[in-house]
Amino acid sequence: MTEPVIDSVVPPSGTGCAECDAAGGWWVHLRRCATCGHVGCCDSSPAQHATAHFRSSGHPVVQSFEPGEDWFWDYEREVGLSGPELAPPTSHPADQPTPGPAGRVPADWRTRVH
Repeated sequence: MTEPVIDSVVPPSGTGCAECDAAGGWWVHLRRCATCGHVGCCDSSPAQHATAHFRSSGHPVVQSFEPGEDWFWDYEREVGLSGPELAPPTSHPADQPTPGPAGRVPADWRTRVH
C-alpha cells in the first residue's frame, strides 16, 4: 500500500455534495476528498457519494466537511488519521443546515438514512 496523497492547497469543489446538488438531492453530512477537493455526502446519506468517489477515483482519504470538525478518514485502511490543514473553506457554511441543504430535505429524512 502506498501512502495516500493529501493535497492541502486544492480547494473544496463546493459547499455541498456535488452529485446531490446536480440531482436535486440531499445529504446528512459532508466529506471532502483530501486529494482533489471533491465534496460528497457521507455513508449515512441516501446516495453515499463520498464513498462512491473513493471507489471511482482511488482517492482514499476524506476530511469531515462539517463546521467544527477536522478529522480525516482513510477508506482503504478503514482508520482515522491526522492530516494537515486543508485549503479554506474547511466546512460548509455554518448557516447551511444538517441535514441539508435547506428546502430539499424530506420531512421523513430519518427513515431514509443508512
